[in-house]
Amino acid sequence: MEDMFKTFPKHNCSWLKGKITWYKNQDFWFPHLFHLGGFSVHQNYKAEPSDVLLCSCPKTGTTWLKGLAFSIVTREKFDPSTSPLLTTLTHECVPFLELDLDKIEHNHKNSTFPLVATHLPYPSLPESVLDANCKIVYIYRNTKDVVVSHYHYLREALKVPVEDSPFVEAFEEFCEGISYYGPYWDHILGYWKASLERPDRVLFLKYEDLKTDPTTNVKKLAEFIGYPFSIEEENAGVVENIVKLCSFEHLSSLEVNKSAGKLRKIVENRLYYRKAKVGDWENYFTDEMKEKIDRLMDEKLSVTGLVLK
Repeated sequence: MEDMFKTFPKHNCSWLKGKITWYKNQDFWFPHLFHLGGFSVHQNYKAEPSDVLLCSCPKTGTTWLKGLAFSIVTREKFDPSTSPLLTTLTHECVPFLELDLDKIEHNHKNSTFPLVATHLPYPSLPESVLDANCKIVYIYRNTKDVVVSHYHYLREALKVPVEDSPFVEAFEEFCEGISYYGPYWDHILGYWKASLERPDRVLFLKYEDLKTDPTTNVKKLAEFIGYPFSIEEENAGVVENIVKLCSFEHLSSLEVNKSAGKLRKIVENRLYYRKAKVGDWENYFTDEMKEKIDRLMDEKLSVTGLVLK
């Protein structure tokens, strides 16, 4: 694997002061650790037909999707007052394909817990996912807010001060397709094409739609992954309770998510809960930036009908 890395194109992020290097494989950019994880997945992950993959590009609503799906799947075991989400970082409740193969294997052997999360692009998914005909849920978000969230998350995770990390440099790199699991538009396109080919197996969720109408979209999510709400549950307010439990306002206020504790000793828990605000990009983008990225996304995604503005 290390020999393979020597052949990959690489890029040192100037706005992160060289603290991270992206490596390009199959037309997508990954950090070293996640390349290794991706290789391991292809060698060792044997998907089960019951597995449900929660897929996303980083900073597009991953944490929220994990929390909602976890609450849906475990609602008979936990209620909002006993949920592990109250004391455990959301990312530790749903195993991550590239890094948690041991947990996934344990779940296959010892439980019926179906959820697996990944940032892998669709072309990079292991063949066993398609062979097993797994269900896939993909969340996407308006590009400008993704750029801002991507900038702050990596800058703070690597402890690079704002004054040493020009936002405009991060923006330009993003527009060149150089970003965490990027290019973002290609990441979306892979799953979008899959949703056309396999509409019964791939569900697209838009972050902004979840914000606007969480109840309807949570019911859609539950139905798709095979855990629909009964009429009795709906009348008892189970859906609304899950929405409240997983809301940014609630989860971000919990001690576990405000702490300096670190997921895998790398990223502080608090960095997964920054703002979750639609339209925060307006505080960062110039008119020229807005026009440039709108033009770019129109060009890249015009065939899809997806709206990321």
